[in-house]
Amino acid sequence: VELPEKLETREFCLLTREQASLYESCVSRMLKTVDAAEGMHRRGLVLSSLIKLKQICNHPAQALKDFEADGGQVPDPSRSGKCVRLIEMLDEIIASEEKALIFTQYRQMGHLLNLMLRHEFDREVLFLHGGTPQGQRVSMIDDFQDSGMTKPVMILSLKAGGVGLNLTAASHVFHFDRWWNPAVENQATDRAYRIGQDKRVQV
Repeated sequence: VELPEKLETREFCLLTREQASLYESCVSRMLKTVDAAEGMHRRGLVLSSLIKLKQICNHPAQALKDFEADGGQVPDPSRSGKCVRLIEMLDEIIASEEKALIFTQYRQMGHLLNLMLRHEFDREVLFLHGGTPQGQRVSMIDDFQDSGMTKPVMILSLKAGGVGLNLTAASHVFHFDRWWNPAVENQATDRAYRIGQDKRVQV
């Protein structure tokens, strides 16, 4: 069976002023501490700083942990260049009556995105992560595949959504933050780009 075309593109997003300032201070802090460290400790500092920088690029609330989801608030997408661009693109996708998968390696970021997108589009947004019980996981997949445009977006944590899922209702796949190993991302993309897919998939 021949699959339709798959188009992969990169979207470049600008950091907001808040993100740029957090990024700069994280880098200068890392350079100071790394200079004074050696061996495994030094490697650990570099790795933890890289993770922090990825979180700053995602959304300041993820890096600063300054957001209480239980308080009924919605995180502000305008604090993150990535979130602003994601919403613009999803707006076009939903207007075209198409569906999208969004992968993130961080469960906390998935939660922030879920709150933001529900508020922005006034629709239920599905969120599948490692803590989703098996029964709920199955009904969530069925919901996404069969619900028409009432649930057009599904967020997945990369590890929970990496294998064994058939989500061919989606013709758009976003990798919101990049994993170290491209093979893991390819496995995630293949949740949509697989046998049964009859639309062009944009990644």
